[in-house]
Amino acid sequence: MLTAMKNNGATLAMFACACTGLVAVTNYLTADKIAEQERNQLKAQLNEVIPTSLHDNELYKACTLVKSELLGSNEPMPAYIATLNSEPSGIAIEAIAPDGYNGSIKLLVGMDVNGIITGSRVLTHNETPGLGDKIDTRITDWIFGFNGKTVTDDNQQDWQVKKDGGSFDQFTGATITPRAVVKAVKQTVNYYKANQTGIFSQPLDCGESND
Repeated sequence: MLTAMKNNGATLAMFACACTGLVAVTNYLTADKIAEQERNQLKAQLNEVIPTSLHDNELYKACTLVKSELLGSNEPMPAYIATLNSEPSGIAIEAIAPDGYNGSIKLLVGMDVNGIITGSRVLTHNETPGLGDKIDTRITDWIFGFNGKTVTDDNQQDWQVKKDGGSFDQFTGATITPRAVVKAVKQTVNYYKANQTGIFSQPLDCGESND
């Protein structure tokens, strides 16, 4: 009986080692492919929020880290600096809307040097299908409503959903989600306008994004 238990234990140990080795080999073989896919996705997202006509550099490489409560996080957030003929021409900043209906919503907001929005996208969210997920371009074009807008002293009231007296549509049965996104986009624009010079003078320090 004892011998059988020892044999079974040895067999299980060998099986566990083999499985661990297989997982390690699989990770090693697929890591580069996954990294390449993530990089290509990031490139596509950046080119969606900052038109190719506005830059001639590789946006994903021109990354610096920025930090502000206005960006919805206590952690540094990536900002991608667009240049044209070696001069700053725009920026795309990642931000968090912490007050979504089902948790945080991660955004990417693109602007020209004057702070006019050239595009914005939701990167990740957990909003309710059929309700809050209308912030996703795969569902509706709602988020395109930010294009061409900026934040000024005179239009603060407009930067709310219509239910709150602003100019942005809310969703039927789901006001919390668009309210959170509108607020986050507004704060991202405000952050950029208040810190533009400092951001453009920062080193490119996002690690692998600059390889």
